Amino acid sequence: MPSYLVTGAAGFIGACISEFLLQEGHNVLGIDNLNDAYDIRLKEYRLQKLQSRPNFTFLRLDIAEREVLLRHPILTATQFDAILNLAARAGVRASLQNPWLFYETNVIGTLNLLELCRRCGIPKFLQASTSTVYGLNAPIPTPETASTDNPPQPYAASKKAAETLCYTYHSLYGLDISIVRYFTVYGPAGRPDMSMFRFIQWITEGKPVQLYGDGEQSRGFTYVDDIARGSLAALKPVGFDIFNLGGHEAIRMKDLISLLEERIGKQAIVQHLPPNPGELSANLADVSKARRLLGWEPEVSLQEGIQRTIAWYNAERTWAKEVFTQ
Repeated sequence: MPSYLVTGAAGFIGACISEFLLQEGHNVLGIDNLNDAYDIRLKEYRLQKLQSRPNFTFLRLDIAEREVLLRHPILTATQFDAILNLAARAGVRASLQNPWLFYETNVIGTLNLLELCRRCGIPKFLQASTSTVYGLNAPIPTPETASTDNPPQPYAASKKAAETLCYTYHSLYGLDISIVRYFTVYGPAGRPDMSMFRFIQWITEGKPVQLYGDGEQSRGFTYVDDIARGSLAALKPVGFDIFNLGGHEAIRMKDLISLLEERIGKQAIVQHLPPNPGELSANLADVSKARRLLGWEPEVSLQEGIQRTIAWYNAERTWAKEVFTQ
């Protein structure tokens, strides 16, 4: 039975990918340090669901701690079919406040995992990256060939550095590596620092909706199940390659608020705030490469994905309404 090491397993995307692997009958060893980057209740919720599955094992550790990671008896003794590195410090605003944390996890942590992959002869490495590496002036829709030379904030810079390390380990040691660049992921139990969770909570609970900028900025939202499917498709042997995984429907922030008002049945109290430094005015993925080489494309429409996310929030509202979203 294939075995996979998934880092960031209690995270939003990592938990979904782990669930998909378990549904396929694979063994999953999940790693997470359960940090307090956002409300820990969300990570505990996701982890509890995974721990109810018989083929899931969990280790609480930090991928940035080299000696612990590279000498852990379970990690060094298990023959994994792949490492899927979903562990990351994420977020534009947070990276401006403490860039050192982003460097430690996103760069040092990735280096440690690449070294584990090399030392243990693990045949596949998947690195989660971000659309923000394309910078502020990317063509729309954005292909993988667009420049990544000007990351606009520490978060993007750290993920670009991790990508560069991946290429170096492929070049030096022949590791088979897929890099997947995600575009604005949302869904049930999503990150509370992302607009979809925040807007749903704020509108439902009658709190002011904090809208940075004029609301004209647009995003190509991607439902988390689509991201999980695309990530697993990228586990095929590629040598070294990069794939965009993103939604096929872009929407302006002010239109997203209107759509959520309609679906929730409440009017938003919009509070306009200055734009965030380093924030993109628009993003939308060109996924023609993933469609051609991986046989993947997004399937869940924005309307359907929003409906599922609102339904999850209502089902978990007793605690989800208390999740910190500022």
